[in-house]
Amino acid sequence: MTDHPRIRTTPLREVPAWAVLERRLFDEIEQAWREFSARYCEPDGRIRFAAGFEDRDGVDDLYKPFFNWPAFHALGGSDEVLVAAKHHWEGVTAQLSEAGMLTGEYENGYDWFHQGESLLFFYGLCAADPADDAFADRARRFAELYTDPANGNYDAERNLIRAPHTGALGPLPGLGPEWQAYSASRADMRPYGLPLEHLPGIERWEDLADPAHAEAMGRAMQRLAAGDVPVNLAATSLVANRWLFDGDAESADWVVRYVDGWRDRAAANGGLLPDNVAPDGTVGGLHEGRWYGGHYGWGWPHGLHSVGMSTLVGGLNAAFVSGDDGALDLTRTMLDTVLEHAVVASVEETPFSLRGGALARLGADASKPSLLVPYRYGRNGWFDFGPMPLELPTWLWWWTRDPADRARLDRVLDGLPETDEPVQAFRDKAEAGHEAPWIAFLDGELPDYPVRALSMALGQVARRLAVMDAEPIDPANVHLHFWQRANPVVTEVLGQLITGTPQVLYNGGLPFAAVAYEDADRNRPGLPPDVAALVTRLDADRIELELVNLSPARARRVRVRPSRFGQQRLVAVASRGERDGVWPGRSTAYASTPGEPFEEVVELEASDVLVELPPSHRASLVLVTAPQAGLPRHAGARAAVAAGAGG
Repeated sequence: MTDHPRIRTTPLREVPAWAVLERRLFDEIEQAWREFSARYCEPDGRIRFAAGFEDRDGVDDLYKPFFNWPAFHALGGSDEVLVAAKHHWEGVTAQLSEAGMLTGEYENGYDWFHQGESLLFFYGLCAADPADDAFADRARRFAELYTDPANGNYDAERNLIRAPHTGALGPLPGLGPEWQAYSASRADMRPYGLPLEHLPGIERWEDLADPAHAEAMGRAMQRLAAGDVPVNLAATSLVANRWLFDGDAESADWVVRYVDGWRDRAAANGGLLPDNVAPDGTVGGLHEGRWYGGHYGWGWPHGLHSVGMSTLVGGLNAAFVSGDDGALDLTRTMLDTVLEHAVVASVEETPFSLRGGALARLGADASKPSLLVPYRYGRNGWFDFGPMPLELPTWLWWWTRDPADRARLDRVLDGLPETDEPVQAFRDKAEAGHEAPWIAFLDGELPDYPVRALSMALGQVARRLAVMDAEPIDPANVHLHFWQRANPVVTEVLGQLITGTPQVLYNGGLPFAAVAYEDADRNRPGLPPDVAALVTRLDADRIELELVNLSPARARRVRVRPSRFGQQRLVAVASRGERDGVWPGRSTAYASTPGEPFEEVVELEASDVLVELPPSHRASLVLVTAPQAGLPRHAGARAAVAAGAGG
């Protein structure tokens, strides 16, 4: 570790409201997660659920209630929340194993739209405590389910994952017995329409009321559930997570090769990603040559929501392990294509399969005109228009900080409905959706976003505690989604403000961060007690942030690192303050008048910088960054990293 200059700090002239609210939110969450554990979990960590499982679905629903607990610890939550998170992961894993849903601690087999959701909890634990050998071993074993062809999931010759449902038992046939017939009686699925559009005699949803048609649809769905589909791109996170532990070159090569296979198929399809590959490697081989119609693909059920998310996850992982952002062109082309077909209309008056979630996010603004893009493609072309999933262009720009990617994001932001309330009070299972006001804050256009967003987040915690009080549950008769609705740990706003990062991509993204912190006195990840942080600007090679020590009596020391996994290094740190501030190091420029604002710049080559905050002091920093020469890795991982690894 490089010897660091200490950063100038200044006494607090006033206590920032955002800092007080941020630390209040930490305190409220600490109480709330304990209440959740006590009410809904057994002493061994499992969830109090006695209804059982009847099909392949449901594994993700017992992991998702805890998906962001490791993230909360990494931000500065207590040591106890990490211990509890591991305890619940192991308890739920034992529970699901006993139910016959897991083999070797891994899901028997299901689609990667849901596996990606399920594994967020696991990825978060690996990043929060990479020195835990048990989780490091699991990371290796789980990744090898896909990188080792002997496990059956991956066809190395054709460079494809063999089925939509894969896992510990290899590629599973079809979609499971619950799909033997697909009837119009499935009222919850009606908004998504026909899973397949080219079956004789089945032209509309009502045709599925005929038992013969329902059985024909079920048989076709089972038969066509073979070969590769785009949501399988989320499996790259499982492999990249293993690579973060040990720098395994074969794992990195697998990620790049698998994503490149989809890039080649997209290039042959005019640039747009197709959604089905037959077991023999041909696009459309099971769909009479059609590039659309695959499981969780462009036609059914979610289109852009599922295909776009998994494609972006795969592209980010390929860029991460290779240093080449070219794989992100898959997402760029996809977003540009749907934007070409966009319309202006109100969500409230437009039929949309994901209408409920859009109405919740927009509130009263759903009645106003906005830019709507097509989510799905079928026999009649593009259809099913809704708001662009904002996490897609946001994450693309966040990763590259490229002007062209920002221009695309701005087009989407400009298409949002006019609003008098930019910080809507909602929370869905992904705990995302507040990207627009956050970006406006980073641009200097919504300076009160931190206070408004933290106040909203405090309200979210209070609401979930109210849900716990208002909805006593029967473990033998409870909906599998209840616990994720009641989860009182909220991290979207904390992640934005503290680390300068959008909420993790919910269908299997890795927990990246623009800024990471370490409590230098306790030698653990996250902010020290009493310390609040606020990232105020993100540029290609500059990050501006504020640190505040609210303690009136105790000094705090925090290490600040540009990027969680060491992709970036520091080449300079600028410290903004006043002439009467504390500055034990050297400077290149300063003001001569006491109290006058000024900036000091220190050039250095380091992975992080140490900030010493006296009681009731703040620091205002600009981190100047450059790409790290070595391999990214889990901070503190004990496994050997490939030669030359840095950070």
